[in-house]
Amino acid sequence: MSIPGVLSFTQQAWEQVLAKVKRAVVYLDAASAESLHWGCGSSRLLEAVGSPACYLREFEPAAVGGGADQPKAVFVLSCLLKGRTVETLRDIICRSHFQYCVVVTAVNHAVHLTANHVPAAAAAELEGQQPVFEQLEEKLCEWMGNMNYTAEVLHIPLLLAPVAPHLALTPAFASLFPLLPQDVHILNGARPDKRRLGSLSEVDATALTPELLLQIRCLVSGLSSLCEHLGVREECFAVGSLSRIIAADLANFAPAKNRRKTATGRASVVFVDRTLDLTGAVGHHGDNLVEKIISVLPQLPGHTNDVMVNMVELTALQAEEENQNMVAPGCLAQSNDPAAKALWEALLNTKHKEAVMEVRRHLVEAASRENLPIKMSMGRVTPGQLTSYIQLFKNNLKALGNHCGLLQLGLATIQTLKHPQTAKWDNFLAFERLLLQSIGESTMSVVLNQLLPMIKPSNQRTSDDYSPGELLVLLVYIYSVSGELSVDKDLGEAEEKVKKALAQVFCEESELSPLLQKITGTRPGSEPH
Repeated sequence: MSIPGVLSFTQQAWEQVLAKVKRAVVYLDAASAESLHWGCGSSRLLEAVGSPACYLREFEPAAVGGGADQPKAVFVLSCLLKGRTVETLRDIICRSHFQYCVVVTAVNHAVHLTANHVPAAAAAELEGQQPVFEQLEEKLCEWMGNMNYTAEVLHIPLLLAPVAPHLALTPAFASLFPLLPQDVHILNGARPDKRRLGSLSEVDATALTPELLLQIRCLVSGLSSLCEHLGVREECFAVGSLSRIIAADLANFAPAKNRRKTATGRASVVFVDRTLDLTGAVGHHGDNLVEKIISVLPQLPGHTNDVMVNMVELTALQAEEENQNMVAPGCLAQSNDPAAKALWEALLNTKHKEAVMEVRRHLVEAASRENLPIKMSMGRVTPGQLTSYIQLFKNNLKALGNHCGLLQLGLATIQTLKHPQTAKWDNFLAFERLLLQSIGESTMSVVLNQLLPMIKPSNQRTSDDYSPGELLVLLVYIYSVSGELSVDKDLGEAEEKVKKALAQVFCEESELSPLLQKITGTRPGSEPH
């Protein structure tokens, strides 16, 4: 029996889902798909469905319904069964021919009671009952068109996407962000003058919007389920305003209180607001290959924590731009490939140089096992050297199949090493160190004036210059390491100059990056205003 951990927690949850999906049309939302992606892989789900046709679909309003030969559906959802989610369920079911529907939610029934405004005292009396789920089961039968059809609604805690045995992510909460000082003004807008908040430190659960409170409670529900799986009685610690609220909510969550009475183990849970260390997120002082891979390769669509690996190198296609989308991309998650998982974990835990050597070692060993004509070379690992190893597998379908996961990680490494952004990594690091020195010796206005000449429009930039997005990253870094600033005339003038220069650069860009489109509220092809 495996030791309880984040991986076993996720896999056990998915085993419960897989037990329900035989010959079913399976609808997943993005966060559930990401949990599956890292936890056990879509191949396990397809095997469990056991149909020659691909019955996996994205849960969305426009999703294709089930045909006359598809009587069973399973919906795997990471969110509350409320509002638009229920409307989407209704729309899909009403245009289908289902006779058996299973709806899996990652959110505990207790949270559904809260979402339906059931008072805590009344909720306590309903222990062991699930009226919200039962009501939805009736609705499902109604939408299927026959109250004698079968409907099930159940809670399975699909909270985590386990990236490694000791590292897991929560894709459903990718947008849950700590409160910022300006959020205090927004919160005060709904409060009487006498109860206005002075700062973030005064924010408590009663000050938050109902939507944010529910999102926090959904997270707490999942964390409580994780603690139950681990068999621990948790002690919570928090750093930051939102973390403090989450920790308090977990401590007071009714199902968690009951669970702690019988838990035999103990654990400390530390919540930290990410905004307290933005330098860690935007800085370039990390010497880890995975950090660089995730930074430079394009994001895998629908995912928050994986990237697209170009696989054209392993085909007979020319590596032309028009061929890039003809072959399905590879990715970093290799949940069903032990050798690739071992390499992935090594990449996570080693420095850049050692990681690249580890990639070479795994490729050499794989090629040797397949009796491929490999030429050993020692010394510095280069992208060309790794490419030559990978191309040995190109015309050997058996070898390709045996080592597909490893080859995806190898190609991710090569594409990262060759990426122009990687070449700028050291430039960023050098400039960040210079900034640290300047901030220690000069005022913020001096530092901003040093940055000003680097803000160049596209027609004046070379490959060594910073793009608008990179400049924003540098600004976040500068302000994060500076901490609280006292605003004076010089700083105000310097900030205005930087704002004006950035606005000019944004307006002159032929196309803004996806990040800048989000920030400026523009769409692809449109101009920022």
